[in-house]
Amino acid sequence: MSEKLLEVKDLKVSFFTPVGEVKAVNGINYSLGYNEVMGIVGESGSGKSVEAYAIMSLLQSPGRIIGGSVLLEGEDITKYDAKQMTDIRGNKISMIFQNPMTCLNPVYTIGDQLVEALTCHNSTISKADARLRAIEMLDLVGINNAEKRFDQYPHEFSGGMRQRAMIAMALICNPKLLIADEPTTALDVTIQAQIIELMKDLQKKTDMSIIFITHNLGVVAEICDKVTVMYAGHVLEQGAVNDIFYSPEHPYTRGLLRSMPRLDSESQERMIPIEGVPVDLLDPPKGCSFGPRCEHCMKICLQNEPPLVEVGENGHVSACWLHVRQAMANKEAK
Repeated sequence: MSEKLLEVKDLKVSFFTPVGEVKAVNGINYSLGYNEVMGIVGESGSGKSVEAYAIMSLLQSPGRIIGGSVLLEGEDITKYDAKQMTDIRGNKISMIFQNPMTCLNPVYTIGDQLVEALTCHNSTISKADARLRAIEMLDLVGINNAEKRFDQYPHEFSGGMRQRAMIAMALICNPKLLIADEPTTALDVTIQAQIIELMKDLQKKTDMSIIFITHNLGVVAEICDKVTVMYAGHVLEQGAVNDIFYSPEHPYTRGLLRSMPRLDSESQERMIPIEGVPVDLLDPPKGCSFGPRCEHCMKICLQNEPPLVEVGENGHVSACWLHVRQAMANKEAK
């Protein structure tokens, strides 16, 4: 068995549109261990959801993987055919999407949809056992009176309850990896907190690994063990959650943290936005993707893309020429 549950190596995803190639994910690398929670953060358009769809083999045309590999327990699933992906999707890897109302079929009961997810991967289970398992999952995710709710339709559930039903559906086959793509975005703040607490509790009970995709850094601090910061299809910084929050190294990560509201700030203190506009992925910059918006931008930043270099312990790395130069200076000093 592989030491890592998931390894993404130099993954590249492009969308081939009539006006040109959009490089949505441009050579990202990360790994996820067993029983580990990783947050993927970044502003809209950074490639967070696209890389998740690529892992699940759910990319819609004209998008496709053009390079790299995705190793699940040592096997490259990018080479799997449609049947092989159907076998592991929902069984070994599950996904929760942003809007539960568009993911649940309005003409089938919640129970029918849960049972279908289960019987797709377990054809020998009886109807009675499948029903009991579905009711058990509804109860596990905190839906009261689960036996009655089993026979209700999605429109009879509130937004928070629909999201809980989606979580139950994702976990009904006991997957090893759960990908949560901004699962709290469509919910109000109180329900968001409940869903986060639910996922923390379920992760402890099931020992599954989670990739939590969000633009909410507060959520990341609450649930994740480590963090990957993405911008314009690139990974700019990776590290343990405490390193990213208390010792951020990349200018983009620092900008994200500065732009967050803080409970301990003065009442009249203004948030500091990141200057500039997001990158046009049809015509990305030649060098560092964040270079045109960076307050520390140098000539080399606009000419060459920086590699990821170590900036701390526990796998803390950053893609910035400031750190490349510092690493070279430290090496020469030794």
